[in-house]
Amino acid sequence: MNTKLIFTNNVADTLEKYVAENNFSDIFVHVDVNTAKFVMPILESQSETIRKAHKITSPAGDDNKNIEQLTGLWKQLSDAQATRSALFINLGGGMVSDLGGLAAATFKRGLTVVNVPTTLLSAVDASVGGKTGINFNGFKNHVGLFYCPDVVIISTVFFQTLTNYDMLSGYAEMIKHAMLKGKQCFDKVMAYDVTLPPVNPDALIGLIKESVLIKKDVVDADPHESGLRKVLNYGHTIGHALESLAVNDRKSTLAHGFAVAQGLVVETVLSNMLKGFDSAELHKLATYVKNSYGPYDITCDDYPKLLEYMRQDKKNIDSGNIDFVLLSDFGKPEINVTVSEKDICVALDIYRDLMGI
Repeated sequence: MNTKLIFTNNVADTLEKYVAENNFSDIFVHVDVNTAKFVMPILESQSETIRKAHKITSPAGDDNKNIEQLTGLWKQLSDAQATRSALFINLGGGMVSDLGGLAAATFKRGLTVVNVPTTLLSAVDASVGGKTGINFNGFKNHVGLFYCPDVVIISTVFFQTLTNYDMLSGYAEMIKHAMLKGKQCFDKVMAYDVTLPPVNPDALIGLIKESVLIKKDVVDADPHESGLRKVLNYGHTIGHALESLAVNDRKSTLAHGFAVAQGLVVETVLSNMLKGFDSAELHKLATYVKNSYGPYDITCDDYPKLLEYMRQDKKNIDSGNIDFVLLSDFGKPEINVTVSEKDICVALDIYRDLMGI
């Protein structure tokens, strides 16, 4: 991964130093309406670079990660006569870095990108690893490409603008990383209460760094998801299907991290069924998710739609099959595990029992 990761709570000074060391023709800052309101004023008061930069604002929400908004970003860059030597800063959550990263990667075949994540979810997931994309035809992240940012500046200073809901959404990805790493890491994450206000910036940034470096090791070994990197999708086959169900069929929203939390439970049930993952650890995870995130209310009537969305998952190798990442134990993932629809439905039944639905 050709990206420099900087873990610091001195974001403004870090940005100023980076810009001073490079010769950019122009600087653009991409935000959504929430970041523009709550975060931009903080950074503008500290950074001349941000004060003078062109501001590009997108609507908030994952449903705005679409072709129309992407076209809008291209037009604003074109109208401002941006050149390939311009700097494009994504300041915000995962929607901002996914959409903005794709716009910057494709405009004049690529601008330099810096990601400054302002949410926990973006800090540990979306801003790192080079994945960009938009939702298309009702499916999440269906169009995109790999394009690594030059720098990612990871901090906790903006988390004061978040709710506990936002913090929990990001924490689901940290749980996933911990399960992929090992039991000791999992137990450490389980023991930390990410919802206790106020957030202790210095304590949390250590946990975030450990989580991000787990992902970095995987991405470095497989930057384009041809094999090993698929392990990072643990919990996501079910999670993305639940997100699609919420948006397309229930006309509602389900935060990505909350969907992943449910997906972790279902896919750990499958891991227990098919790979012998420990039952006691499954119940520990399920109890944590139930108490912290709550269940997502589904019935057997939802199963056909969920299966349809899973068949569209990008990780599937053969058309018609549904492939998963499963764990035989903490730190022992297996990719490309084809699971029958019958076993998926059984796992969903067990999930509903565990969640008390």
